[in-house]
Amino acid sequence: MSERFKKARSARLTPLFSAPARMGVLLLATSLTACSMFSSGQSAPPRTVAGFIGEVVADEPQAALAARDVLAKGGNAADAAAALGLALSVTLPSRASLGAGGACLAWKPGQPQGQAFLFLPKAGQAQAGADRPASVPMLARGLYLMQLRYGSVDFGELVLPARNMARAGVPVSPLLAADMSAVEAPLLADEKTNAIFSNGNGSVLKTSDLMVQPRLAGALERIRIAGVGDLYEGSLAQTFVQAAQAAGGGLSAQDLRASIAAVSAPLMLRANGVDISFLPPPADGGLGTAAVFAGGQNHATVRGEAVVAGWRASAKGSAANVAAAQALLNSGNLPGGAALPALPASTSFIVTDRQGGVVSCALSMNNLFGTGRVAGSTGVVLGASPARLPLPLFTAAIAHQGSGQFRAAATASGQNVAADTAAVALQAALAGGKPQVSSGPGRGNSVSCPAGLPGDSGKCFGWTDPRGSGLAVSSGGVQK
Repeated sequence: MSERFKKARSARLTPLFSAPARMGVLLLATSLTACSMFSSGQSAPPRTVAGFIGEVVADEPQAALAARDVLAKGGNAADAAAALGLALSVTLPSRASLGAGGACLAWKPGQPQGQAFLFLPKAGQAQAGADRPASVPMLARGLYLMQLRYGSVDFGELVLPARNMARAGVPVSPLLAADMSAVEAPLLADEKTNAIFSNGNGSVLKTSDLMVQPRLAGALERIRIAGVGDLYEGSLAQTFVQAAQAAGGGLSAQDLRASIAAVSAPLMLRANGVDISFLPPPADGGLGTAAVFAGGQNHATVRGEAVVAGWRASAKGSAANVAAAQALLNSGNLPGGAALPALPASTSFIVTDRQGGVVSCALSMNNLFGTGRVAGSTGVVLGASPARLPLPLFTAAIAHQGSGQFRAAATASGQNVAADTAAVALQAALAGGKPQVSSGPGRGNSVSCPAGLPGDSGKCFGWTDPRGSGLAVSSGGVQK
């Protein structure tokens, strides 16, 4: 969809906040010191929604809380998911900066299967001489398209939480601290990443240290004012390309213009009267999760990884062949293969709203901190080109009672075992329980509504893997 179409649409959308607060921001739109619509300093508090607002589950707590706030102010699942994804670009740039890629699955009551939004990492067209080839920044474009189809407010408002966190600073989360520690030497070796992630005493920031990103705040403010298209075809795109080239990324203006997010039908299974949508290829982690779920496993396996390995080795698996993947799933004659090579790290999240709408996403930089370099004055950590690294396992699933009620959702990170971990989480969520996990690198997230949603929202709950440091939160507060 064009930026012009989005602006026309946004004029008809309901704002999250009161008209006086919104006008105040518009009058000061060119300044980063403008009163935020999310801040407590505005003259009148924003409207809030009483009662059940939905569930949010994510690997990074501060981004989860940003999504919860959007739901509390009247946004739906797609609005909150977009805000969460953008917030992760600030709070977890090791796995989900603006330079990242990923995939989302969305569904709302009235739909038989929902839609998949694919914005996987893409390589530039001419990176032969690049020192550290970067992937095209797909995160903003993918979240924008998803929110355009399913959202209810102006996308620019959903950039505000991320912009405010980048400007004011955020405490480093345990997950980000662990990621920084794992690649400390290369992060500190580069001047620009050192400026963001160093504590100034020769080591990386630690848990709870304040991380401030004023340059990223400026780029996010530009996206808020000029629209997402500015990162791909406007002045921000020009700045980004020049900075990416200076950082050895090898990206061009044509790479940004040509790389667009795609919409696809999901893979589908029906089990015990429930329809389940999975991410389709090329987000083939969805195929792996569907295979494990169909096999009835309720504990950690490597079946999903083997199916994905077989799929990627096949001729049909070399393209985004959703029909072929669905036929394999229907036949039960699923491919098997050797273990995949070591896959890049990822992160995942789920958001539901009070109406039963749900969005489940997985994101990745294609390497921890991508290329380990920053695109100059934009403050964006560059993702790594998939031309040199295998594709991550992006997986997500949503279970619904026909087109009427949401029942459960699951997603996961954990490199090679992400697909298997998501299947285990989905099995438990559909049964109205929490999976039993004890070891392994998988990190699952799930939401369960055993009585359906819309329905008895009091029985809904979110679950985040206790082996990680994520957060499950709803109108009822933090959930353990």
